[in-house]
Amino acid sequence: MRLGWAGSRRAAVELISNGRVRVNGRHYRKGEAIAPGDRVEVIPSAVHEELAPNPNLEIEILFEDATVIVADKPASMPCHPLRFEERDTVMNGIVATYPETALAGEKPLEGGLVHRLDNGTSGALMVARNREAFIALREALRTGRVTRRYRALVTGRFEGPMEIAAPIAHHPKNPRKMVVIDTIGNPFRSATVLSGTRNSATASSSVRYRSNPRPAFTHVEALSYEDGFTVVQVTPRTGNRHQIRVHLSSAGFPIAGDELYGGPALAGLAPGRFWLHLKELEFESPTGARVKAMSPLARDLQDSVARLRSTLVVSR
Repeated sequence: MRLGWAGSRRAAVELISNGRVRVNGRHYRKGEAIAPGDRVEVIPSAVHEELAPNPNLEIEILFEDATVIVADKPASMPCHPLRFEERDTVMNGIVATYPETALAGEKPLEGGLVHRLDNGTSGALMVARNREAFIALREALRTGRVTRRYRALVTGRFEGPMEIAAPIAHHPKNPRKMVVIDTIGNPFRSATVLSGTRNSATASSSVRYRSNPRPAFTHVEALSYEDGFTVVQVTPRTGNRHQIRVHLSSAGFPIAGDELYGGPALAGLAPGRFWLHLKELEFESPTGARVKAMSPLARDLQDSVARLRSTLVVSR
């Protein structure tokens, strides 16, 4: 990667697994050591310049102007492909209608995608239409000038409001998972709660970590109570991988359906789907206009809460 032969770790692994890397004329497997003086040959993969459009995907647009689009990401649909052959992601649908977005960003597979949502999350998603807008919106996101308000259904009775401040790092063994770390680099049994009450009964266990921890701040407040669960509004102050999921779990309030972070299964949610939705995006467009885009709560999330309420009524 440092020499520019592969743009990412995933791309490097694919080159090796596809037999495109030879050392001294022999195909090497992942993990084999290279000695000083060895001759390394890399046969690059075929070059793809743009995302493949997929006009069969119906992606609802919540807002658009000359510089930015806000799309309504469906649940269980990836934001962007991991390989150019993939065509069933949000960005494949977006570039079918807005082809300029394919070249707006820095990474060919992501196009003008300004931020991401996990596959199991639904809601508002920003896509830049040109490179200047992409740079401006990414900077606004980095400096906290984009407000994101999520809805989540968490386990237990959350009283709140709560401010969670705990850096996040990668799990040492599970590449799909993140962990929270205290301010001096020790694994935390649960997140640092600046205000509000932690649910210690379901706090996550202590683990080691890898990679440099990144600062992470999350504000949470209760909206309603639903038979052993609480609907909360979550406003992340930073944008780290799995931030909301791991912060809530480590504070003792895992998200319903988020089995990776200890959340219970919930009737009506498809495998891999959890109860998390980006409902509101508020930001200044590169045109100078103030934008507030609203994504209606996804139908499967509405139905799952309705089931909880009906179960509660029957039990009474």
